[in-house]
Amino acid sequence: IFSGFVKGADPLGSAYKFSDYFLAFGLEFMEFASLPLAFILSTAEFLIGISLLFNLKFRLGAWAVLIFMSFFTILALILALTNPVTDCGCFGDAIIMTNWQTFIKNVILLPFVLIIFIFWKKQPVRFPGAYAWLGIIIFALGFLAMERNVYQHLPLLDFRPYNVGTNIPEKMSIPEGAAQDIYRTILFYEKNGEVREFTEDNFPWQDSTWKFVDSEHQLVSKGYEPLIHDFTITDSSGTDITYDILADPGFTFLMVSTHLEKADVAALNYADDLNAFCDLMGHSFYCLTASSEDVIREVSTEQGLSFNVNTTDEITLKTIIRANPGILLLQEGNILAKWHYNDFPSLEDAATRTLPSVLTSSRQTMEKRAGFVAILLVLAAGMCMFLVFPRRRST
Repeated sequence: IFSGFVKGADPLGSAYKFSDYFLAFGLEFMEFASLPLAFILSTAEFLIGISLLFNLKFRLGAWAVLIFMSFFTILALILALTNPVTDCGCFGDAIIMTNWQTFIKNVILLPFVLIIFIFWKKQPVRFPGAYAWLGIIIFALGFLAMERNVYQHLPLLDFRPYNVGTNIPEKMSIPEGAAQDIYRTILFYEKNGEVREFTEDNFPWQDSTWKFVDSEHQLVSKGYEPLIHDFTITDSSGTDITYDILADPGFTFLMVSTHLEKADVAALNYADDLNAFCDLMGHSFYCLTASSEDVIREVSTEQGLSFNVNTTDEITLKTIIRANPGILLLQEGNILAKWHYNDFPSLEDAATRTLPSVLTSSRQTMEKRAGFVAILLVLAAGMCMFLVFPRRRST
């Protein structure tokens, strides 16, 4: 249930993970299925857990959890041995696990799965067939409604380092005395057609018959890595403007579009108006993308965009916000707000009211969405608990 929920709370993030796996295994042609599979996987996990917890079609749930865990344990072993993607993604961004950690976790859980499967016949049937299916359908509809809501807006639970309230410079800093990366230097020398490896302690520096060929650095131990370590903004001339933006004491709007050519057209037109609004009000506006210069030039010409476009790493942009495009509001590196393109604030409101009041309205909208999703899930759980009483009375 937890695994399914944290994936369902961020379906676009799960879709990115599917894309990573497809690319790693040379299955680029499957990328179109990433988002549907993200919805299907999270919903399946959630419903399997619900089936076992509430005794809804327990036999079906027992079979499903056995097949599910067996398949993913084998897959986790393959991933641990080959390591095509470092983070398995099994708990979204809520808990980051390596492939070996995932495999060990699955091995630990498998005996309990076997107990459930072996003794499912001893589990009394709590609901008649129709009631059980009704409960599963209610949970499925509520969960899918949550996923749809999150996909069309922003994740309700933001486990990434760029959540609202974050001070980016602080998360980029390395504490004094923190452990540093430790590397070992390998030296390659050749003699009589044979190439051998040496270290800095034993290389044949006194033997002139050995000829130096090459060297490489191998990571021995990983040092401290800040939560944000790849946030860099480069303007069209190749100048790094990251710290200029993070040090700006005024309000700074960042429009993030991972792929400018795939961005919502209406949102791009809004961004053009927002750029003009910022010029008028004395705020700063920057557009960030991972698209190539040719694509930037083509889209800017087609849409008549008046703002300059800066470049940032694609993975960083996907991590910052789950929207194409989305907008961040910064002040001295502090993330004050984030908006999906379906929720961009009205520029008329921003012009007639102070930005803090616009932010307050934005937070209230997010709280209403969170309340809506919570009510859906509570109603689903309440319905299943309610359904158990007629069955108990009849037995």
